[in-house]
Amino acid sequence: MESKVLFSPLAPLLFYCIFLASPSLLAQDLTVVQADAYLDVASGKLVSPANIVIEGGMISAINPDNLPADAEVIELPGQTLLPGLIDVHTHIWYAIVPGWQYEPVTWTIGDYALRSGKNAELTLMAGFTTIRELGGPGFVDVATMKAIERGDAIGPHIIPSGHAISTTGGHCDITGFAPGIAEGGYRTGIADGEDEVVKAIRYQIKHGAKVIKICATAGVLSFEGPVGALQYSEEELKAAADETHRHGLKIAAHVHGTEGIIAASNAGIDSLEHNSMMTEEAAEIIKKNGTWVTPNMNLVEAFDLTQLPPAIRAKAEYLMPLTVESFERAREMGLNMTNGSDAGVFPNGENANELIARVNFGMSPADAIRIATLESAQALGTPDRGQVQVGLMADLIAVPGNPVEDITLLQSIPFVMKEGVVYKQEL
Repeated sequence: MESKVLFSPLAPLLFYCIFLASPSLLAQDLTVVQADAYLDVASGKLVSPANIVIEGGMISAINPDNLPADAEVIELPGQTLLPGLIDVHTHIWYAIVPGWQYEPVTWTIGDYALRSGKNAELTLMAGFTTIRELGGPGFVDVATMKAIERGDAIGPHIIPSGHAISTTGGHCDITGFAPGIAEGGYRTGIADGEDEVVKAIRYQIKHGAKVIKICATAGVLSFEGPVGALQYSEEELKAAADETHRHGLKIAAHVHGTEGIIAASNAGIDSLEHNSMMTEEAAEIIKKNGTWVTPNMNLVEAFDLTQLPPAIRAKAEYLMPLTVESFERAREMGLNMTNGSDAGVFPNGENANELIARVNFGMSPADAIRIATLESAQALGTPDRGQVQVGLMADLIAVPGNPVEDITLLQSIPFVMKEGVVYKQEL
C-alpha cells in the first residue's frame, strides 16, 4: 500500500506560532553575573572585578569593556566566584545508616532511586556541579542522570558507571548472604576471566555507563578477605582498560593494596581510587604511567567507625594510617591527583569536607581547589568545565570571601549556578 503524507495548509502558520511562543528557540538568554572577584583556579589568584557574561549556558565574555544592555544582571556583592566543584567518587544511592548491610536484600531499585534523587539535589546545593558515580545497583545512577537531564530532578552533571565490575565474591559483589540470595552475573558486573570482564563492561556501556569502575582489590565495606588483596590479575585489568578505551570511555579502579595499585597502573587504568597502601615503588610506577590517584582523606578524619561491624571496623582502622602516608607520598612526588570524597560512606552533601580534610593533612587551599576543579575536569575528560573561562560551561558557585585564605568557606555555598541556571541564591 502506498503511504501518503498529509500536509495541512495551516502547518506554516502553526510552525510560526510555535516559534513566537518559544523565544528561547529564536534567541539565547543573556545573563551577567557580577561579584567582587573570581578565582583563577590555575594560578590560585583572585581576579577583580568579576563581570561574567553568560549566553546559552556558556561563558561568553569576562570583564568586557561594555556589558550587554539587554542582559539579566545577577548581583553578588561581597562574593567571590569559583567554577563549580567536581567530585569524581560518589555514591548518591548509598548511606551508612542502621541496617545498611541488609539493604541489598530488603530494598528495591525504587528505594535507591528516591535516595539518589534527594542526594543529587543536596550535592548540587553544596556547590558540586559535576560528580562521577562509581558503582551502584540497577543502573540507578544512569536513571538519575537522565531524570536530571530531563528536568524531572535537580542535581549535578552525573557521569554514571552502572554496576561496578567485580570478581565473584570480590569487594563489589554482594556477600554475606545464603547461597542463591543476591547472586550476580555479568549484567550486574560480576565477571571472572578476561572474556567475562569484557562482556560485563560491554553490558554496562550498552545501558548507559559513561565510565567503568572495576574493583581490583579487596576493600573495607564488604565481607570478603584481607583488605587490599589482589582480586583481578593484571591481564584481566588490561583487558578491562583496553575494552573501555575502545568505547572512548575512562576506567577507574578501586584499589587499596600495593600489588593491585601497581597492576592497575601498568594495565592502563585511568584513575586509582583510594590508593591506600601506595609504596614509593608504586608511586614511581604511577608517575611514570601518568595515572591519576584519588585519595579519600575525609574518611580518615571524620568516618564514624562505631557504625561498622567488628570485622569491617578492623579493616578500616588498619588502613587509615596507611592512607595518610600514601596521601603525603602522592603530594611529595607530585602525582596527578583528583578530588574524590566517597560520599555515601559519609552523608552526601558534605562533599566539601574532603577539600578541608586535605588542607588539614598539609595540602594548600589553592591546590585543593585546583584539584577539585581544573584537574578533576582533566581527569574526567571534560575540558568544558573546571575554570571560569570564556567558552566553558557556566557552572559557577560563590562564597563570601577568599577560599584560598579560608577553605572552610566551601562548607556553606550561598550561590550555585549550573549551565547558566541559578539553583541556589541565599544572599
